[in-house]
Amino acid sequence: MSEISMTLLLLIVLFVLLGSGIWVAFSLLGVGLIGMAFFTDAPLGEVLATTVWGASNSWSLAALPLFVWMGEILFRSRLSEDMFAGLSPWLTHLPGRLLHVNILGSGIFAAVSGSSAATAATIGKMSIPELGKRGYPKSMIIGTLAGSATLGLLIPPSIILIVYGVATEQSIARLFIGGILPGLLLVAMFMGYVVVWSLLHPEEIPAGEEQVPFAEKVKHSRRLIPVILLIAGVIGSIYSGIASPTDAAAVGVALSLLLSRFTGTLNRETFLAGLLGATKTSCMIAFILAGAAFLTVAMAFTGIPSMLASWIAALNLSHYALLGALTIFFVILGCFLDGISVVVLTTSVIMPMVEQAGIDPFWFGIFVVIVVEMSQITPPVGFNLFVIQGLTGLDILRVAYAAIPFFLLLLVALALIVIFPAIVTVLPDMMGG
Repeated sequence: MSEISMTLLLLIVLFVLLGSGIWVAFSLLGVGLIGMAFFTDAPLGEVLATTVWGASNSWSLAALPLFVWMGEILFRSRLSEDMFAGLSPWLTHLPGRLLHVNILGSGIFAAVSGSSAATAATIGKMSIPELGKRGYPKSMIIGTLAGSATLGLLIPPSIILIVYGVATEQSIARLFIGGILPGLLLVAMFMGYVVVWSLLHPEEIPAGEEQVPFAEKVKHSRRLIPVILLIAGVIGSIYSGIASPTDAAAVGVALSLLLSRFTGTLNRETFLAGLLGATKTSCMIAFILAGAAFLTVAMAFTGIPSMLASWIAALNLSHYALLGALTIFFVILGCFLDGISVVVLTTSVIMPMVEQAGIDPFWFGIFVVIVVEMSQITPPVGFNLFVIQGLTGLDILRVAYAAIPFFLLLLVALALIVIFPAIVTVLPDMMGG
């Protein structure tokens, strides 16, 4: 059988398995087993055992459950309420007023949770009722929340950056540093869009609230101190070189428990719920990574990745054409799979092509995360859309429609990092990451 026929057959098997509702990890293992059993002479059992053990026995992976647990603890704390109270007095006279709380609140929560869905749920639970009560347009409340919640994938500590780093053997600390400027760029673009929209539709924005004295603003801002200390403790320890991402994750869990205790939200019930939630999520991700690692090795034995890399090289595509094709591919795939599954599913086949084309795998990691962010707000399976639909009870298409401007802004940000790759690389290079 030719390599092209083999590739098509394995793709069909993969989509059949995924479409039948089988877990992603089992689907990846299944395709790898079929590929090795029918198209190679390699010792199947030995390769499976050593690959799954090797994928699970990674010190870098230890940061994952800790950061997930940190997000689960904060999800059950009063963090979003404190952020709303601390930020809102400073934003009442900016065009768009409290709509910016969604964006800044999501950016801050993203910096301590690492999860897009957790960011949407936590900030949305607070902001949707509050902004709706004040008369802000529903479409902008939903749109700003859907768009800015995707920052949970990019602003470190990002769970998906850890997954990408483990899957492609890139430095997780360097990926974290590389996510800073693109994350800030997106926050600025989202806020800029809200300002422009508000100036064009002044009648849609409710009248400003009474001027709050400066001393009162500072008093409200005191509620932001715990979360700022948490961000400084976790992210600062990584950037300064004091701690590895895994060490910083352990610090983050300890600080999150202290913060939750300080705000009165830590009890036996919330502690156990957070621990169980983190265990379930971490096991799911680790299992997917193990399945993807085996699929990667199986594909290497079949020779498919090198064949595809040679085929791509023969097409003589420019960098821009290849990145454009990969963007479309990732967005389509993201319509059917969650972001982590997209990353681990594709690295075995995509990375040889990327390296063949001379694209920096580190820079490509940030590129992939932004594309996956776009897929989070793409119907029918944009995870953020489902989270917001659950919070609002609105039709999924209406939620998706409200998110379109922010999808387009993500596309613009993607174009900017392609044209100016230094947006991603300048900080890691400066800090020696």
